[in-house]
Amino acid sequence: MAQTTTAENPLTRAALGFIAGFLATLVFHQIALAILWGIGIAPHAPYSMAATAPFGVPSVISLAFWGGLWGILFVFIDSRFPAGGGYWAAAFVFGAIFPTLVALFIVVPLKGGAVGGGWRALLWLTAILINGAWGVGTGAFMRWEQRLIGVDRSASV
Repeated sequence: MAQTTTAENPLTRAALGFIAGFLATLVFHQIALAILWGIGIAPHAPYSMAATAPFGVPSVISLAFWGGLWGILFVFIDSRFPAGGGYWAAAFVFGAIFPTLVALFIVVPLKGGAVGGGWRALLWLTAILINGAWGVGTGAFMRWEQRLIGVDRSASV
């Protein structure tokens, strides 16, 4: 039976993905939202501390939790992204497409909103840009975590 390194262990990879996605939400996603909010594009302010149902957790922490779950998926597919600059483009596209579609077609309607966010162009633009920023951030935090534990993927990225 082949022995796997710590970084190849699926539970370790999942944990690293969760941490990367969680941190990317707090940093990249929310800073992108702050910029878009500051220039009048985003319909919602960043770092919302409004309580979320059912546990009353601040909205930004709930969002970061879900970003962590998306990070788990991210870490198990990012090895299929192209090398070099293509990696970062693929990370952006992953974030821009998948979390955006789930948010606007599943989460918003479950919370009583219109399917597709009511097809509001600025909402879509905001979602694509902040979730794309999340994807880049998740990739960046993954690379940082891998360096911390001694995994060098810099040759491929």
